[in-house]
Amino acid sequence: MRLGALSYLIWGALHLVAGWRVFTLAATVPADMVQGRLEQAGWNLGCMAAAAMAVAVTMNWRSSLSGYWINAVLISVTDLGFLLFVLLPGYMPWQEGLMGPAFWIVGLILTTAGLQAPATRR
Repeated sequence: MRLGALSYLIWGALHLVAGWRVFTLAATVPADMVQGRLEQAGWNLGCMAAAAMAVAVTMNWRSSLSGYWINAVLISVTDLGFLLFVLLPGYMPWQEGLMGPAFWIVGLILTTAGLQAPATRR
């Protein structure tokens, strides 16, 4: 379970950086609705990352079933949107964009495996 929490922490760190990059990208476009939406997207991504990291440290680390579901849903929804709206249309090369989803899948597999072990159930 702790390796899964660590994977989620790394996912969160990558997405804090990504959120900052999206937020700063907003400064390169005209000051209009697109700029505001980019700033909002960067903010939202950073908040999702911070929340996932907090859950990883406080709940996934301790094999919490609630924490398992919170991060499973939160991170899955976040990265599914990235896959559908950025990677699949080809706005980012796959080799650059797969690191985040890789830590999502590894974290999900490891936290699921951690809950399967009877000694870690709470």
